[in-house]
Amino acid sequence: MSLPVVLAGARGHGRTHLRNIRRLEQAGTVRLVGICELEPLSPRELAHAGYGAPGPAQSADFGALLERTGARIAVICTPIHTHTDLALTAAAHGVHTLLEKPTTPSYAEYERLLAGLAEKGTACQVGFQSLGSHAIGAIRELIADGAIGQLRGIGAAGPWVRDEAYFRRVPWAGHRTLNGLDVVDGVLTNPLAHAVATALRIDGSDLAEDIAESELEQYRAHDIEADDTSCLRLRTARGTRITVAVTLCAERNAEPYVLVHGARGRITFWYKQDRVLVERTGVGPVETVHARTDLLENLVAHLSDGNGLLVPPRRTGAFMRIVEAIRTGPEPEPLPAGAWYGAPGEKAPRRIVKGIDALIEESAESLATFSELGAAWAVPPARVLPR
Repeated sequence: MSLPVVLAGARGHGRTHLRNIRRLEQAGTVRLVGICELEPLSPRELAHAGYGAPGPAQSADFGALLERTGARIAVICTPIHTHTDLALTAAAHGVHTLLEKPTTPSYAEYERLLAGLAEKGTACQVGFQSLGSHAIGAIRELIADGAIGQLRGIGAAGPWVRDEAYFRRVPWAGHRTLNGLDVVDGVLTNPLAHAVATALRIDGSDLAEDIAESELEQYRAHDIEADDTSCLRLRTARGTRITVAVTLCAERNAEPYVLVHGARGRITFWYKQDRVLVERTGVGPVETVHARTDLLENLVAHLSDGNGLLVPPRRTGAFMRIVEAIRTGPEPEPLPAGAWYGAPGEKAPRRIVKGIDALIEESAESLATFSELGAAWAVPPARVLPR
């Protein structure tokens, strides 16, 4: 029997969820019974998603819509600072949730979410899609079997291109706070948050207690509050060094990846493509592409058959400690005018940090920060020890 679903936030990235719900609806797994938007979707928007008139119920009142439709699942793809309240509203109605990442904008909100979910007994899946990749389990098995020798560290690289319009697409884009509320919409916490979460999951260090210390370098080429170019280095409780170097000001858009270093080889994981390359001493390279479990399908299987959730909020605890470190740490350093240059983009001008692509690649290779690699504009990392 298909489960009734309400989607909160059906525009922007929410369109991806709308298409996925439609796919599962055609498979008989779920059925879309409601859309929560401040402005209802037009008949044209609904038709583009495959829904004819009159379409699912629509309302700006999330709680009333859940009550009216009898939803079992809510997919929440709304501004970061609304995540906790909407997820807890769903829980209060006995509705299970697929909650977009980042889980919440602060650790206090994260704890409030965990407490509310536990009180109501509802399930929650956090939308780190990369953690549904079967490649992660395969990589962990390779490491455990000693395929690349002793683990020396994990690097992650994310050179992305975003133009200035990206930071104007919604009122909260690029903000650390908005109207007194935490948002923390930086490159590490939102667009390239998967690089952080994937590296942590590969190391088996995704719980809150798994982070021992962290160092942080944050910069911004754009006129925003948050970071658009950053480097994070962690030491996990098991002693693994993890470095994540990312930007939205790349020279060329490229696939983000996680690079696992071993004493006798390395593993590269392009997590958006589920593609893995294993390179070992004395053995030719082996490349494989893996399947992926959709997170909404996994949530449905959890409710129907008792399957374990792939990304319950508890397993985003380490990531949330990083969010808290960024929220409470020093504000991003504005890059000097000579460190970046402007270029035309598809829809608006974009800003490019000089040499950032090579710098990010070198960080993933060496597990060093931007300042250690000698970037002229870089400052020594702040040591942030999140609670």
